[in-house]
Amino acid sequence: MKIDIETPSKSYPVYIGINVLENLTIHLQTAQYTKLLIITDDIVGRLHLEELKNALPQPYESFTYIVPSGEKAKQFTIYEACLSYALEQGLDRKSCIIALGGGAVGDLAGFVAATYMRGIPFIQVPTTILAHDSAVGGKTGINHPLGKNLIGSFHQPEAVIYHTRFLKTLPQSEIRSGFAEAVKHALIADAALLSFLMSNISDLQTIKDDDLIFFLKRGIEIKAEVVSKDEREMGIRAFLNFGHTLGHVIESSAGYGKISHGEAVMTGMIYALYLSKELLDLDFNITEFELWIKNLGYSLEIPNDLEFEKAFTGMARDKKSFSNKPRFVLLETIGQPVVRELNKEILEKIYKTFLSSTQLERK
Repeated sequence: MKIDIETPSKSYPVYIGINVLENLTIHLQTAQYTKLLIITDDIVGRLHLEELKNALPQPYESFTYIVPSGEKAKQFTIYEACLSYALEQGLDRKSCIIALGGGAVGDLAGFVAATYMRGIPFIQVPTTILAHDSAVGGKTGINHPLGKNLIGSFHQPEAVIYHTRFLKTLPQSEIRSGFAEAVKHALIADAALLSFLMSNISDLQTIKDDDLIFFLKRGIEIKAEVVSKDEREMGIRAFLNFGHTLGHVIESSAGYGKISHGEAVMTGMIYALYLSKELLDLDFNITEFELWIKNLGYSLEIPNDLEFEKAFTGMARDKKSFSNKPRFVLLETIGQPVVRELNKEILEKIYKTFLSSTQLERK
């Protein structure tokens, strides 16, 4: 299955299916890069590196650099180490980087590619559900101690090879993390998709292959449509950050990797739903939605030390915000998002209501 991504800077294909590594082979045979650098993490490398290497056509000279798993990969020191390794192996402007892993590896490897010799090609080979969102659209970057994804660049891949057989090895925590982004796509763009998910997905351990490919494909299509209209997040692409304003604060406050991206974003989405109901009179049964996601295993955790003042400081630092005034993606209806600048008083009021309603009071 192929989805074409069209952006002002580049057009490229996304191949998705249970056996699409052959499309990687074909692309590499056609492109004729000088050298290949595979960036992967220690866990994914053990599981899938050999299968990927077997898809590389001869006579490519390839190298592999192993980084820590999860958000630990997105550090300045790891980024610098990747650049140093690429230089040591003699990669040039016609070389290519392959990102084999989840969203963190994709973000890191893409940023390395974006900045190495002012930009070289890279290919996304995602291995998680979460990466159906992060691998498409060209956002690359690393974290800063003061905030998530604050250092980065827009750099579109040459192709995305979504070999869904890699997803068979995912732990439940990664499935939950990725499924949150699928829910996000439904909330901001497709009420019918949300209805499908709530009706058909009751256990994340037993998702049918057809259902998985269906909602991954639909999520990629939704993101592709948004990115084609707003590649550099000057307008509607901000809608894709639904739930991320508080979600990123939860991640950074807990310490990157302590709470998964999807768990944090799911909590952030519910906060945004409460804000939407209060400010835009959103007609949506949040209680039913919360019950569904809790039954799927989401814990809706907020770090114990994340008092509102600290959360507000983090939300004001979000990339959508200007002049230290938080801007939130809210929903007028399911599938119709808007961006609103919100004052501190309303954010604090709903923050406290939200904590109470989701039984997240700190003991």
